[in-house]
Amino acid sequence: MLALVGFGAQLVDGSLGMAYGVTSTTLLLAINTSAASASATVHLAEIGTTLVSGAAHWRFGNVDWRVVRRVGVPGALGAFLGATFLSSISTAAAAPIMSLILLALGLYLLIRFTVAGLPTGRVGLPLRKRFLGPLGLVAGFVDATGGGGWGPVGTPAILASGRMEPRRVIGSIDTSEFLVAVAASLGFLLGLGSQNIDYGWVLALLLGGMAAAPIAAWLVRKVPPRVLGSAVGGMIILTNGRTLLRSEWIDAPDTVRYICYAIVTVAWAAAVVWSVRQYLATRNEPSPAPTERAGLADEVSS
Repeated sequence: MLALVGFGAQLVDGSLGMAYGVTSTTLLLAINTSAASASATVHLAEIGTTLVSGAAHWRFGNVDWRVVRRVGVPGALGAFLGATFLSSISTAAAAPIMSLILLALGLYLLIRFTVAGLPTGRVGLPLRKRFLGPLGLVAGFVDATGGGGWGPVGTPAILASGRMEPRRVIGSIDTSEFLVAVAASLGFLLGLGSQNIDYGWVLALLLGGMAAAPIAAWLVRKVPPRVLGSAVGGMIILTNGRTLLRSEWIDAPDTVRYICYAIVTVAWAAAVVWSVRQYLATRNEPSPAPTERAGLADEVSS
């Protein structure tokens, strides 16, 4: 089951630029794994999956190495700090905190991709270091403390700038995540020790993710990210909302929980339908011509 989860999570992550960690960690939390152990397991598996994914994206021409360097190095620092922080707090306190972070990321995914889609009108303009550095630091910290977040924070932020093709944003974020996974894993190993990690689970997630990585790098050109983003966002909201409603923080009665599940499910279905309709309505619209983008870049520079 974990191998299938790793396969599905990497298939989404490699084609959307996010959600491997969020999806895998959500499952591990759902079966009562401690927050720090869940994040450590996922990040150890990500060392292999991101390496294979990065190589596949490079092979398909989806990587901008300047972006990888400028966002990945600060991201590694943030991930190490986040892993150290999460390892130092109690399991009882960490689980609801992580679910809250994951819930917020799920809401962001659902709203961002359903409402706004993917801006591409400023493709070709340069991305500045003062934007990528802080972005990497924050995304890396959130990724380690939330068990996922590098993609949900980094990918939409760069996509929102409209300065890179979506496939190159996704490929660059996926490739730079290797640095984040290595740094977070070191932080967890120092904070938790290796005895608190189930390496059988790591191997299962790793094998599933490595099998999906090349397929996802190819699918990034075929699957509409807007629809996939809405679908994944709703799943994350439903799963982590369930965890929070059952936690000691809320401890909601059964009737309240079932009503909340129904509301989320209806909203999720409506968001996916809306995203599909918007994708079908806009898929044949022409992209800005290269000369138009060049003219825009000259205008901004001047």
